[in-house]
Amino acid sequence: MSIEVDSKLQGKVTGITNFGAFVELPNGSTGLVHISEVADSYVKDINEHLKVGDAVEVKVMNVGDDGKIGLSIRRAKPESERPQRPQRPRTGGGRPGGSGGRSGGGRPNHNRTENFEQKMARFMKDSEERLSTLKRATESKRGGRGARRG
Repeated sequence: MSIEVDSKLQGKVTGITNFGAFVELPNGSTGLVHISEVADSYVKDINEHLKVGDAVEVKVMNVGDDGKIGLSIRRAKPESERPQRPQRPRTGGGRPGGSGGRSGGGRPNHNRTENFEQKMARFMKDSEERLSTLKRATESKRGGRGARRG
């Protein structure tokens, strides 16, 4: 029996580490369930969720060229059993207390069909503006241009 990505299998926990759990699969191979793939909520201590010898249903996430198998317990659950994350409202900006120097707040509404050169030109312009603002603020704190300690 070969291990295929996205297949669901029954396995047995054979070892627990601080970063995940090793699970033996039906064909005798062993895969790793990373601690972030154990439960839908934050897992501080994996021992609160799993014990050696537990039978678990896992989903094969990836199979590496070196034979390492990545598994997930939380993604093996049917969608109906998994808690739905509330969708965050999409707001602009991302910086508290300001709009990043733009009027109207948030991100500018740029054409979605920008090519790489247009995006790079916009990035360079924004970057130069931010650097000049930062430089002005730093120089004013030091006592003006050309002030050196002797």
